[in-house]
Amino acid sequence: MVPAHATDPAPISYARHIQPLLERRCVVCHACYDAPCQLKLGAIEGLARGASKDKVYDGTRLLEAAPSRLYVDALSTAQWRDKGFTPVTGEPTSAVGAANGSRGVLQRMLELKARNPLPSAGNGPAAPLPKSTFDFGLDRKQSCPAPREMDAFEREHPQWGMPFGLPGLSPTETRLVTDWLQQGAPAETPAPLAPAVARQVAQWETFFNGHSNKERLVSRYLFEHLFQAHLHFEAGAGQPYFRLVRSLTPPGQPVRPVATRRPTDDPQASAFYYRLEPERETIVDKTHMPYALTPQRMAHWRAWFLDDPYPVTRLPGYAPEVANNPFVVFQEIPPAVRYRFLLDEAQFFVMGFIKGPVCRGQVALNVIEDHFWVFFYNDRMDAAGEGMDELLRQQAHNLALPAEQSSQAGFVGPWLGYALRERDYLQAKAAYMVQKVQEGRRIDLGLIWDGDGRNRNAALTVFRHFDNATVVQGLVGDPPKTAWVISYSLLERIHYLLVAGFDVYGNVGHQLLSRLYMDFLRMEGEVNFLTLLPRAERASLHNHWYRGASAQAKIFLQSAQSQSLPDTHIPYRAQQPQRELYDLLKSHLAPVLETRYDIANVPDATLRRDLLHLAQTKGRSLDWLPELSYLRVEQAGQPPRYVTLLRNTGHANVSQLLSEKSALLPVENTLTVVNGLIGSYPNALYVVDRNQLEAFTRQLGRLASEKDYTAFASRFAVRRSDARFWAFSDALQDAHLRQDPIGAGLLDYNRLENR
Repeated sequence: MVPAHATDPAPISYARHIQPLLERRCVVCHACYDAPCQLKLGAIEGLARGASKDKVYDGTRLLEAAPSRLYVDALSTAQWRDKGFTPVTGEPTSAVGAANGSRGVLQRMLELKARNPLPSAGNGPAAPLPKSTFDFGLDRKQSCPAPREMDAFEREHPQWGMPFGLPGLSPTETRLVTDWLQQGAPAETPAPLAPAVARQVAQWETFFNGHSNKERLVSRYLFEHLFQAHLHFEAGAGQPYFRLVRSLTPPGQPVRPVATRRPTDDPQASAFYYRLEPERETIVDKTHMPYALTPQRMAHWRAWFLDDPYPVTRLPGYAPEVANNPFVVFQEIPPAVRYRFLLDEAQFFVMGFIKGPVCRGQVALNVIEDHFWVFFYNDRMDAAGEGMDELLRQQAHNLALPAEQSSQAGFVGPWLGYALRERDYLQAKAAYMVQKVQEGRRIDLGLIWDGDGRNRNAALTVFRHFDNATVVQGLVGDPPKTAWVISYSLLERIHYLLVAGFDVYGNVGHQLLSRLYMDFLRMEGEVNFLTLLPRAERASLHNHWYRGASAQAKIFLQSAQSQSLPDTHIPYRAQQPQRELYDLLKSHLAPVLETRYDIANVPDATLRRDLLHLAQTKGRSLDWLPELSYLRVEQAGQPPRYVTLLRNTGHANVSQLLSEKSALLPVENTLTVVNGLIGSYPNALYVVDRNQLEAFTRQLGRLASEKDYTAFASRFAVRRSDARFWAFSDALQDAHLRQDPIGAGLLDYNRLENR
């Protein structure tokens, strides 16, 4: 609940009164790299930093941009002013201002909305906001007025008060924030860590800062894989989260971050330390990647990484061509050890490129299908001995990644070079597989990791929502068009391509190279899946996945040679081998499959039947439905039930870089209905009475125009202009956090439609 106005004369508490309000009304748009005007409202330091007219996401810049990461690239308000950030909290410029505060940008934006609320729809349903006034495109031109520009801004854009394009704060809420700003926007000093938490921090910092070559190499590996994690010690809501950072100061002293573009870059220091720094920003779902540090995990890491008797004879350097190639820099850590670490939390590492900064934008994500399943090679088969170690050493040059080109990369020449290297690697890998089959290895379900009978990371589902995506455990939805089988080398390259090696501030060459290299990795994962199918079926199925693909893509596909790999030993009996393989994999993984998202788990049989009927909606009518929607089903006397609607857009292929529209196949659109809430950026919010669900399904299946959708939304949607919006939002956010107290964060409203 949003707190009531504090009535006593004492200073207003930021932690108790202001932060909860900002989180539910402001952070839902102002967090992470895509916060409008880089105004991050999830921490008092973000408020103090202020706003900038420079965009972080810019797919056209020819030169790399200077990073502007909160807590990293400047450590004081004065330093941020030097970098061009302007104040929003009424930063005083005189003795009078220092004593009395001032009406800063934030206060004036709230007052502007109070004077000019959203257009009222009277007694009818809320209408879309006028497109001539409101532009909600992610690439829209942003005003980001500095204090001296606010007078002109208010005259020119009276409807653009905050929250932008959403209902305003209540008078009580507006007064609360205004009073706090007039008090000088004070904030409490963070409380010290609880003694039990401080002891765990000390234990883990001791672990990460061992002195032997092996300990130092292992800590470097762990840091490069966990730097964007929200690390925690206990299960349950309310515990503190930490970031693993490199610091110039040792444990026991305040952290002084090593400010490099990438975690793989040279720290340029004679000594540095791995530290656990408390997370100070609000947890938002779009960047939240929890990872537990438990005594059991430390014991596992010691057994895997340190007790294994492999030698580490030297420590590798930080030259770009070395540091950005994990098959070179970590070659002395056995691949089987590295792969076991990655598999243990496979969802986390696949999620890295889904929730990392690379995932912003349609061009970044049209490299993947809208819906596919992910499996993994068994660690005992893929990385443990039997020549794989030697193959990876021999192929390390061919496994190089674009980050070695820096953030100021060229494009055409490097891309052709990486394409040739990938081709050579796949040919060497195919020869290796042929040899192993000749030696008696079978291509069957024994190749697929079964989660060791207990780990739910063994099967994942990925949904793409046009310009963002989601990854969850389990095999969610109907059998998809494609699937991936991921090997150690593939999972490692995905991480170093799109997480550790990707620079959101890099130039257009760096961004395009990263996007096109991911084409190779997607195809490789698909070829691994095809290897489990009869050889006679592989070419036709692959051709179906790549209908209309470019000549260059087809040349690369031919080099993958899926049809020339040894035939499978799986005894197929059905007429549809791919569908049969999905069923076999479900049986193989049954003990560890996550099923909480299945509609079959809805206890009400009648409601379950109606939701399954809704999920059968297919084809062109779904063109009018947004990519990701939440539906609240209400029934008298019972708590509401939330489900997620995921439109899976049909594609002839996903190898088009700039012409995705030409590859769309609306007749192949499908709908996945999920029990509960998944995703971070809802496009639409719907609410229906239980008795309206059949009408909702029927009207959805008949959509044939934008006019039809407007009528549909007027009947069922809670639009951004709806007077019920914030009450609906608060209930939604609460339900989301209750559903997954550890994995969920605040949902983001930057992609809410206006239709």
